[in-house]
Amino acid sequence: MKYSRLGNTDIRVSKIGLGTMTWGHQNSEREAHAQLDYALDAGVNLIDTAEMYPVPPVRERYGRTEEIIGAWLKKSGKRDKVILASKLCGASERIDYVRGGEVRLDKKNIEAAVDASLKRLQTDYIDLYQPHWPDRDSNYFGRLNYYHAPDKDLTPIAETLETLDSLVRAGKVRHVGVSNETPWGVAEYLRASREYNLARIVSVQNPYSLLNRTFEIGLAEFAHREQVGLLAYSPLAFGTLSGKYLDNRTPPKARLCLPEFKHYQRYTNEPGIKATASYQLLAVEYDLDPAQMALAFVNSRPFLTCNLIGATTPEQLEGNIASIEIELPKDLLRKIEAIHTEQPNPCP
Repeated sequence: MKYSRLGNTDIRVSKIGLGTMTWGHQNSEREAHAQLDYALDAGVNLIDTAEMYPVPPVRERYGRTEEIIGAWLKKSGKRDKVILASKLCGASERIDYVRGGEVRLDKKNIEAAVDASLKRLQTDYIDLYQPHWPDRDSNYFGRLNYYHAPDKDLTPIAETLETLDSLVRAGKVRHVGVSNETPWGVAEYLRASREYNLARIVSVQNPYSLLNRTFEIGLAEFAHREQVGLLAYSPLAFGTLSGKYLDNRTPPKARLCLPEFKHYQRYTNEPGIKATASYQLLAVEYDLDPAQMALAFVNSRPFLTCNLIGATTPEQLEGNIASIEIELPKDLLRKIEAIHTEQPNPCP
């Protein structure tokens, strides 16, 4: 395993991190615990979760993933072996079952959210705590266009950061990061940290894959210059980059073939499928597994702190973690750039 420094901290996190959003829905507790055991044995130490997991979020399963991780932490006694990251919900009209339907990134909500997560996780502290998405209307979750909507600016970033800072000072949280943020949002968190002497964000968890490299536009420079590295989620674009959905295939039990994921078509539009087919042919040319090639590309990015992989089977988990051992040759990387130039960011 390879390791990176988490922001400006003294924490070293594995370049491959374990995502958990299938646990409690697509994966049972037993399967999740087996994944944790295997990942730790392979050198993975960053475990990423969220209060709204598993996905898709529904009232009946809210918090279940954190409960599964908490049971493993208690059973294994390995809390000191993992860097535990979690996220709290931002404003949402759809998640009306969390905290009375008044979810915000304000003091009341943040304090209630972290205490509930700590209880479910059966731990006294969270290593990295992140707002899951902003409290304002902006271009995230697949949106490239931006429409200014100041009436939807619910909680100022400085107010959110002040509360997160209080969690750090209380010892409930070691460090804070952001997720699904924009360049303006990252800049504002950094400004508030400097101006008010508050905790400094150490990471940004955003989507990044061969089908979505929008992080490179604006945010990559922050990662380098401000030590706010990328925690890349959806590096396989919901499994699309494995090639399993090409030629209109519908593999049984595959995520995007399940009825509850029918509206998750972010990575299966026509341009995305076309680009995926090109990457598939490139992997075949170099005798590589398409999924491992896609992950190895993410692993190679200089602004990456951690590549958050997910899996529903032991074989997927083993292959995804093994991608850390693959170094893509320069001529293959040039061909990846050629495909990207022809079809840039087909699935933002």
